[in-house]
Amino acid sequence: MADDSLPRHHPSARFRARSAGDALTPAAAARSYQSVALVLQGGGALGAYQCGVYEGLHAAGLRPDWFVGTSIGAINAAIMAGNEPERRVERLHEFWDLICEPVGLAGTMASAIRTMLSLSPRNPLLDGWANSMGALGALVFGQRGYFHTRPQSPFLLGGGAPAATSFYDTTPLRSTLERLVDFDRINARRGVRLSVGAAQIETGNSHYFDSSRETIGPEHVMASAALPPAFPAVEIDGFHYWDGGIVSNTPLECVWNDDPRRDSLVLQVDLWSARGTRPATMMDVFERQKDIQYSSRTRLVTDYGATLQKLRLEIADALAQLPEGALDPKLRKALLPWTCSHVFNIVHLIYQSKPYEAQFKDYAFGLGTQRQHWADGLADMQHTLEHPDFFARPSHEAGVVTHDVHRTMAQRAKRTES
Repeated sequence: MADDSLPRHHPSARFRARSAGDALTPAAAARSYQSVALVLQGGGALGAYQCGVYEGLHAAGLRPDWFVGTSIGAINAAIMAGNEPERRVERLHEFWDLICEPVGLAGTMASAIRTMLSLSPRNPLLDGWANSMGALGALVFGQRGYFHTRPQSPFLLGGGAPAATSFYDTTPLRSTLERLVDFDRINARRGVRLSVGAAQIETGNSHYFDSSRETIGPEHVMASAALPPAFPAVEIDGFHYWDGGIVSNTPLECVWNDDPRRDSLVLQVDLWSARGTRPATMMDVFERQKDIQYSSRTRLVTDYGATLQKLRLEIADALAQLPEGALDPKLRKALLPWTCSHVFNIVHLIYQSKPYEAQFKDYAFGLGTQRQHWADGLADMQHTLEHPDFFARPSHEAGVVTHDVHRTMAQRAKRTES
């Protein structure tokens, strides 16, 4: 999970130096867990933030052994799990540089806009305009290696075919995944684990495809990212699937419900913030509605899982303290599945939306926007790594701990003001 042979000039060396003393480096602390999971929300174009987070993790020597994702998070997770660690960042760059170019002649227009912006000082108005142009290009033309518009309106068709039930064709995404992801590596007996969340149309329930239980292919990743009505459903074994985010965009539940449970360090990377301000305009309303919907009650999922895990620990302690024969054997047998002795550490990173971004931020696929998201993720991970205590294994008494560098900084600022 970690590499202690890094040279002194390596970016992670400063994290090791800063944590000298009582605290272990994040990479060393990670070795005290049975599993290190990277959990990725869905959020379209915002997904480049997750890549920056992973780049920071990789530089610090942390190597997740389980990638869990929904929608764009599933695509990022598949690229990471389906490549050797030394090539993951390179492959992520290749994917995002490809899909952030619009299809056809729109690519030429996008290049001209980037040239014009490079000659002007950055300001929120220009950034907002560039985002809107990226979103418009995605809507009208589609994105290279990802999706393109259909030649005929789905409203003119019927019969349940993909062309009748979606606005865009995602055939290019399959080719991109087949080129950038080694699915044999994912499905190898001792390969890095991959879990991707999808919504089963026939039942309306959330479903996780998991390489520890089944063979994963491009179709499973595409199912996780099949956001309706833009993209068509994906059929797998007679069932049809849409984007997992329409049921739950926070795949942390997959980790909470894993069986058997293990001592786990979980890096949860969210693209939507549940917290925000009251909208002032109709465009603000559209954006805030999306934030709330796709944050998928992330704090509730985290808190509920933590409460349940602590209850499991307490039940196990209570049973251990009871004398033999003090409890009815049937009741003891019923309680045993609710016991656990494992601990969880949730390190939470949440993308912080920019003031100039609007409700179309999840499909503003411009190259400049992508690079800013990536840089934000890298910076947030680096700030998080400056807190080695965030990665320390919790005590059995604590059971579950959560950390959020933005929350920590806000609390620190509040104390300073008071």
